[in-house]
Parts: sequence; structure tokens; C-alpha cells
Amino acid sequence: MIRRVTGSLLVLAAIAFGVAASVLSSTFDWPDILREPAGVVLPAFTAGGTSLIWTWFAVAWTYALLAIPILLLPQALNRRHDPVLRTATWLGAASVLLSLIGFLRWVFVVPPLARAYAEGDETTRAAVQAAWTAQHQFGGALLGEHLGQLLAIAWSVGVCVTLLREHRWIAGSGFVASALYLTNQSDVLATAIPGFPVWELGGLIGSTAWGLWTIALGVSVIRRTDDLPRLSAHVQ
Repeated sequence: MIRRVTGSLLVLAAIAFGVAASVLSSTFDWPDILREPAGVVLPAFTAGGTSLIWTWFAVAWTYALLAIPILLLPQALNRRHDPVLRTATWLGAASVLLSLIGFLRWVFVVPPLARAYAEGDETTRAAVQAAWTAQHQFGGALLGEHLGQLLAIAWSVGVCVTLLREHRWIAGSGFVASALYLTNQSDVLATAIPGFPVWELGGLIGSTAWGLWTIALGVSVIRRTDDLPRLSAHVQ
């Protein structure tokens, strides 16, 4: 039962987040708009109205669903005492928390900044722009995109190491997806280091590959219920 629940939640979380993120991309030009200045982002956010705030809310909490199967996976694989998987599990849970903070700032932090920018004079707008940059770099680039993504990659690599002998195709594809996802860090670092080389497609290809791998992992956990108990023999 725990395997079916875990696998199903991996699939559900990845698909639900993908749908919510697709809506956000079509209505707010996400993630490209993240690299635009406050003078572009805040008016666009204001134009999106309440529906955009609820879209960000949906993006945040559909991604947060991933924490549940991450925490359940060691039990689902009968590897609760595997040190690699245990470490990866806590790193994965931490990554979801950091990403959730990054997403939810669009619900609780950005709206008042956008209103102040829309209603303020030039002095107020200058102050809002400074506040926007500070929260965007801290909550977005640092917590969500840098630490959140790196810890998510660490989780997937840990899972792949654990499954390398028994489920090679899941492990191999996970290593590839993790490497592709890692390339998005060039775009994140470029926000702090001007001129840092960026692979423009890294974010799209990497996040898509990682999401598809998460779905594949979930399907594997659901379908291979007869094989998974044998995994525990290697750690007894």
C-alpha cells in the first residue's frame, strides 16, 4: 500500500506542478520574466490581478506535494536504514521547503510591493525597486533557485545511487536529468556575477527532464511492487 501511495504521489505532484507552471508561463511569461527589472515585473504582476496571485499559490502548493512522497520513499523501498537514502530524503525535504518559500513570496511579499509601485511617486518607486531586488535575490535566486534546486538535485542523485544496482534505467536516466537540471545554475549565478556564461535552454530542458524522471520514478515504484522488497536484502 505504501508503495502505491508513494508512487502515485510522485506522479501526481509532478503532473500537478507541471500544469500549474504551464498556466503561470502562459499568463505571466514565467520563468523568463524573473530576469526582468522591477519596472517590468511589478506592473505585469499588477495587471495579472488576483487570479495571478492564486496561480502562484497553486504553483507553490502543488510543488509542496512532492515533500510527502520524498519522505515516504525510504519506507516504500524498504530502505529506511540506508544512510545514502536517509540523507537524500532530508535534503529533498529541505529543497521543497526552500522552493516553497521562494514561490510563496509571490503570494505574500510581491503583492504589496506591486501596489506600492503602482500607487507611489518616483521616490517611492525607487525605494520599492530596491526592496524588490533584495527580496528577489534572497527569496528567489538564493533560496528557491540556488539552494532549492541544488538540494533537489542532491536528492535525485541520492535516490539514483540507491537504485543503481536494481533499477539501472531509473538510476541512469536520473543521473542524466540531474546533470541537465544542474546547468540551470549558470542562469542563477549570472544574476550575481555579470557576464557569467549561461546556457539559455538549461532551465527548460533541465527542469522538464527532472520532472519527467520524477514521474518515471513514481511509475516504477507503483509497478515494481514484487521486486522492491528484495532491495532490503542489500542493507540488512
